[in-house]
Amino acid sequence: MNREAPVTAVQDSLHRRGRLRIPLYLLLVLVFLIGIVGAVLAAILLWQVSQHRTPRYAEAVEHFKYGSIGAEPFSGIPYRIWRALPKLFPEHFQGRDDYTAFGFLYENDVNGRPRDVPIGIARRVYRGIEVVWFNCATCHTGTISVAAGNQHASRRVIPGMPSNNLDLHRFLAFLLEAGADERLSPDRLITAINEIGPKLGPIEKALYRWYIIPTLREGLVLRRSRLMPLLAAQKSSWGPGRVDTFNPYKLIQAKMSFGSLEPKEIVGMADFPAIFQQGPRATMHLHWDGNNTSLAERNLSAAMGAGVTADSADHEAIERVAKWLLDLRPPPSPHQPESAAVARGQDIYMKACAACHGYQGAHGYEFKGERIGQVEPNAGLRVDPSRLDSYTEPFRAIQLSEFFKGTKYQFKEFRKTDGYANVPLDGLWLRAPYLHNGAVPTLADLLEPPEKRPKDFIRGIDTLDPHRGGFVAPPCNSVTLSAGAFCFDTNRPGNGNDGHLYGTDFSATEKSDLLAYLLTF
Repeated sequence: MNREAPVTAVQDSLHRRGRLRIPLYLLLVLVFLIGIVGAVLAAILLWQVSQHRTPRYAEAVEHFKYGSIGAEPFSGIPYRIWRALPKLFPEHFQGRDDYTAFGFLYENDVNGRPRDVPIGIARRVYRGIEVVWFNCATCHTGTISVAAGNQHASRRVIPGMPSNNLDLHRFLAFLLEAGADERLSPDRLITAINEIGPKLGPIEKALYRWYIIPTLREGLVLRRSRLMPLLAAQKSSWGPGRVDTFNPYKLIQAKMSFGSLEPKEIVGMADFPAIFQQGPRATMHLHWDGNNTSLAERNLSAAMGAGVTADSADHEAIERVAKWLLDLRPPPSPHQPESAAVARGQDIYMKACAACHGYQGAHGYEFKGERIGQVEPNAGLRVDPSRLDSYTEPFRAIQLSEFFKGTKYQFKEFRKTDGYANVPLDGLWLRAPYLHNGAVPTLADLLEPPEKRPKDFIRGIDTLDPHRGGFVAPPCNSVTLSAGAFCFDTNRPGNGNDGHLYGTDFSATEKSDLLAYLLTF
């Protein structure tokens, strides 16, 4: 006899009686409601990721310092992550919660409150996420400090002068390292974001966990794979106020392989240039090596160096900055040398220097001279050739054939030259160190033959030297390096202080008078 059969039958009966019976129309309603909720959530998500907004600034100088030029979409960092990085990587930020450790400059807003991003960092909402990255002011805003007796030096921020504080090499190296660091994981990063506040909402949290953070890390890892071989081969930091103009550009934007680069082009560091009074420069050879005569192309090329792409470039914003720079004058020199010495020095300068560099007149700088803005062959100039060698014909070919291809912005004017441009000297007093690579600390040193110029000196001090012209730059072994200071060694590749021998054979008196005149520029 099967004793299990009755039991099984009873169980089946109870199961059937206990089964929830839902009418078909209620099932349809339930499915419909679930679909509506899903559609609403999808619509909210779609709306959020379709948002694109850019802050606008009424004043041109504010637009220059904080306005977007289009670098954020494909090169930037989400603002919430930007704020969290100091918390996650305190060893790189010297215990600070901002980016001053890398030389970025902060100022207060119109209400006297500290701004939450430094000068040169712009914001843009892209696909619903606020993103930050570089603009023109990153590389072209600096500071000067003037000591007054026993009082602390007063610091002044000057848009348009070279960025003498920013250590771009150290900042980029940090980001490349962070991309491969486990601290940039979703769990730790979201926790840090929420601790700083405000907390991420459910949809934001999901976006950051599954899309934003993985995308950021993937981008940093890709850039690390492209740039780290270059940085390793250069074997030294660029130092504050300097950049390798074209080599990162080759590896990121042009997608050239590191293995395709010739040994002599790998080191291409140069100082950030001043960008005052661009109008009179419109027909001159631009960049240190004079490889372009178009202001528009030079500006767009610089924007690409800051992270702009053909798809993301905000041409209106870039052109607004360019228009403002046409007439931007440097502040007048604070130096007040003895007037008789200035007059004598002007006579010397007009005979020996004005043809190549223009001159300082009674009403401002005069952009006049038969060789001003022209390329001086380095065979005669004999300065460090590394920056000249770093710009190559293969890279030029890519620039002309690929960048902004098929648009009115496609590059046409880039040329390979054989030397360096004779630059105008307006605002000379705040453009130290001197030469294209910043290898000579003061104007007085530039008037000495190379063997008498400093072999090493400290960069990163913005206190003016009222006697020698430029910034205070003691020898490296004379003081303890403070935060932001950097030992510049002229024996390192790309750092040579040779060449530009003009005026080096003058008498001591003539050099003193010429220096007095140069201090007025």
